[in-house]
Amino acid sequence: MSEGHPWDGLTPDRVHIWNTLGYRLADASEGTVALEWDAPLEYTFPTGDRLIVHGGMVATLLDTAMGHVCVAVLGWSSPFLTANLQVEYYRAATPGTLRAEAEVVNQSRRVVFCAARLYDEAGKLLASARCTQILRGEA
Repeated sequence: MSEGHPWDGLTPDRVHIWNTLGYRLADASEGTVALEWDAPLEYTFPTGDRLIVHGGMVATLLDTAMGHVCVAVLGWSSPFLTANLQVEYYRAATPGTLRAEAEVVNQSRRVVFCAARLYDEAGKLLASARCTQILRGEA
């Protein structure tokens, strides 16, 4: 697995979700990665007496983590597309550091199945996700 993430080197003026949202690679080992994101107030909405992070932002972080672990296993020369994404929300995410941990569950010649879990700063499980990545052949 390669060290770091090629998106880390993008200049701040380059439009890219990695830069736009401020994701960072927190940890990587064989077949797993962890991304962190400091969820700001701008991506929340009020509910009752607190602010919660929009569920679409949670799904985006989980999807990005699973895409990153897929790249870590396949390499940058193997293009793929997310064919299916399923997210289950257990608790509301609030502003602060969110950590998405992703792994490759199974891989075949044409498909990669990934799973991810999202935790808050206290280590509470907030959400989980699964996705199916379809490997693209030569166009």
